[in-house]
Amino acid sequence: MDFRVFDRARRQVGPLELDLVESYAKGILPRREFVRRGTLIGLSLPVISAIISACGSDDDGGSGGSAGTSGGTGTAPAGTGTGAAGGTIKVASQKPAGPLDPVAMQDLGSYGIIAQCFEFLCTLGDDDIAPGLAESWSPNEDGTVWTFNLRQGVKWQDGSDFTSADVAATMDRLVAAGNSGLKGVIEAGAVDSSDPNVAVFTLAGANGNFPYLVSVYNAQSVITPVSYETGTTLDGTPNGTGAFKLERYDAATGATFVRNDTWWGGQTPLDGSEWLFFDDLGAMVTTTTAGEADAIVQFQVIGGDALFSDSNFNVLAFQAATHRQIWMRCDTGQFADKRVRQALALTFDRQQMITTLFRDKADIANDHVIAPFYPFFFDGTPQRTRDIDAAKALLAEVGTPNISAVLHAGDLQEIPQLAQIIQVGAKEAGFDLQIEVESLDTFYGAQWCPESPADPPCSGAAELGIVDYGHRATPDVYLNAALATNGIWNSSQYSSQEFDDAFKEYQGAVGVEAQIAACEKIQTVLNEDVPVGLPYFYNYLSGHSNKFQGVRVSALGQMYLDQASQA
Repeated sequence: MDFRVFDRARRQVGPLELDLVESYAKGILPRREFVRRGTLIGLSLPVISAIISACGSDDDGGSGGSAGTSGGTGTAPAGTGTGAAGGTIKVASQKPAGPLDPVAMQDLGSYGIIAQCFEFLCTLGDDDIAPGLAESWSPNEDGTVWTFNLRQGVKWQDGSDFTSADVAATMDRLVAAGNSGLKGVIEAGAVDSSDPNVAVFTLAGANGNFPYLVSVYNAQSVITPVSYETGTTLDGTPNGTGAFKLERYDAATGATFVRNDTWWGGQTPLDGSEWLFFDDLGAMVTTTTAGEADAIVQFQVIGGDALFSDSNFNVLAFQAATHRQIWMRCDTGQFADKRVRQALALTFDRQQMITTLFRDKADIANDHVIAPFYPFFFDGTPQRTRDIDAAKALLAEVGTPNISAVLHAGDLQEIPQLAQIIQVGAKEAGFDLQIEVESLDTFYGAQWCPESPADPPCSGAAELGIVDYGHRATPDVYLNAALATNGIWNSSQYSSQEFDDAFKEYQGAVGVEAQIAACEKIQTVLNEDVPVGLPYFYNYLSGHSNKFQGVRVSALGQMYLDQASQA
């Protein structure tokens, strides 16, 4: 190491940045993750380059966990080059499961539609988040205040100016709704909008990951106008700052978008897009292979063989934190005793699930939401493996050697097949599970997280079920929404002071080593309590016809077409 260069670079940064620099120098972070996190907290490129040069290593290894094919960021390679101008791309997509309410939407189908018109402060980059409606951002010394410099000259589609007042109003609506990523992070009135070109967030506590919570990875954080009251829908009141305008919307069949000629990013190569809605994955794949759709937002390995073997189709595949949670009610019923939940988790043949459902394009999970490629993943938590004798012993200890329950499942991708694998495996230990597969139109509101009773949220959830979760660049949304006491998606009705304390410690940990220490506690608690069984994190698969290029995809149902063109 060139200590003179290193020390000179260290003197240019504040305490938050210094922690990151020293974590990289110690080998805790690989270079790629250092660059990603440095960009996140506003570290300048010259300083980043100087630190890398001083450390003298091109090694992408590190004890903090490998980022994998796409850095776990949910971005896919975009096509390059300038294609032919004009034309329309047809996109096959999961049908939205509810109204196009930017604040209240819960499913990937809605996320993709909303993202065509509305934008985030931090948007999708080639390998991570990138400047969106905010051109730059930076924290104060302890990460409690974040300043976002907004892009100037941006117009809403109704002709009005985009300002920091829109950001403040959006955040207040999200606070009122208990947003899955921002709950407990900001409070009403957190945004100072006195300068129309600057939004200053004062957080409830330190947070080193805050830009992710106002990015594509917190789908509901799209910025909407001051006039957008809670409950306003995109189709009811079309608007946005994005590259496309909604021209037609039918909740059953699809949507049409046309170019927004006043978009701040300039003229898009495509004239627009047509979105085709489906309930069934097989029909989506068939439509795409037949050439009736040019792109597919997401598909799975099983059933997607025709796309893998089609030389005219470009598959976008990357490692992600996308997963399924098998929730179990912790407050009442047969799964209230954690030993019963542990017993069910002990019946999971995780490798069989990965091989059968994903042909090994997935990572084994350990009944917690910290994916193995997150830089703060703690690799010392013992991996739970299938052990039928141990499961039987736990049920006998509880005094209920036979458990009969309904396993609810949304009709989405591999979830019905996962339910069957769980059913067969659990039977050996004494679980008699009856599977009920339900359309997503009703599943989310009837089984997973009913609106009534509303306090606490999801208290009307079924005793046992499987729900989908899309990719996040950090686990904040999973921890906050699904597992924190009174979380808005807490279908397990899990409440643990030990977990809540560990999560609060994680939120306030602005340094990598502190985040790893907090995640060790989180992983240990969740693996012990098992409010949700979580057997795998699977690779996200998307793609498009070779007739198009420049298509970009997040692993959260968002397909970005602003750079797409005919090849």
